[in-house]
Amino acid sequence: MEAKAGAGGGGLERVNPAHLAPPTGFSHAVRAAPGTLVFLAGQTALDGSGRIVGDGIVEQFERALTNLLDVAAASGAGPSDLAKLTVFAVDVADYRLHAREIGRVWKRLAGSDYPAMAVIGATRLWDETALVEIEGIAVVR
Repeated sequence: MEAKAGAGGGGLERVNPAHLAPPTGFSHAVRAAPGTLVFLAGQTALDGSGRIVGDGIVEQFERALTNLLDVAAASGAGPSDLAKLTVFAVDVADYRLHAREIGRVWKRLAGSDYPAMAVIGATRLWDETALVEIEGIAVVR
């Protein structure tokens, strides 16, 4: 089992057993040392005026992740403190088609420490023009 502590990850340890398929863009599990849990509400590509911005999945993912990271920072958490993320996508095939671009956005904004993560297909999101929503849990000390 490979287990590595994330850089500055607030006591988070990524756990990726060697006998499972190597994870790409996520960790199989994240074990948290004692700390404060921060539950991050789902963020879409809303701008400050409450409008969805971005024409495609990559642009909307970038804005939603930026919003999530801003909320995390306001709560005292950085990208490496993210233990669990759930991405809701209205078109999972489109998300997969753009996975490499989405991965580049992740690395640019959040780095190379990956939380435990899932992508869930959704019929629609609260904001009808939203293509993606991201929620998460962070652990801070």
